[in-house]
Amino acid sequence: MKRIAIFASGSGSNFQAIVDSVKAGSLQAEVSLLVCDQEQAKVIERANQAGVPTYVFTAKSFSSKKHYEEAILTELKNYEIDWLVLAGYMRLVGETLLHAYDGRIVNIHPSLLPAFPGLDAIGQAFEAKVKITGVTVHFVDEGMDTGPIIAQEAVRIEEHDTYESLQANIQKVEHDLYPKTIEAILTGGAK
Repeated sequence: MKRIAIFASGSGSNFQAIVDSVKAGSLQAEVSLLVCDQEQAKVIERANQAGVPTYVFTAKSFSSKKHYEEAILTELKNYEIDWLVLAGYMRLVGETLLHAYDGRIVNIHPSLLPAFPGLDAIGQAFEAKVKITGVTVHFVDEGMDTGPIIAQEAVRIEEHDTYESLQANIQKVEHDLYPKTIEAILTGGAK
């Protein structure tokens, strides 16, 4: 069984969806570690409740990205992690982790990439007045949301939608699509 580390910075709703899918048996993996860069993030509480070990760091306490990624890499090796799964991790992954986990880092993004990369993709979609946005699962490379796309699912923006209602609709799709896509990747069904 593949051992995954989930990287998250916030509430951890995708973390929870992945953990729930593992418990339900629809995702054949072991969530072996949470890596978090925010000491007060709700995802830490979720990890504790799920019995998932955590590694929490503060980037400012390191002299460089290379140094904090080396510390993360030590933890990943300690837990014998096979794959990195980014789920609301608000930092670009640097060359230390990219090199160590080449082709084994996935991310989820709340838009149909290449449209609306980066921060606040939902707000970007609203501002652009598009009728359709969605969710993308992609491999991570050195760019921001530029890696090869693995899976996408569209979400229609209705006239009555607010930012909050669209966010809820997107999260519903994320919570279904991400665990399914991770399962497909780990079993060789997605490349």
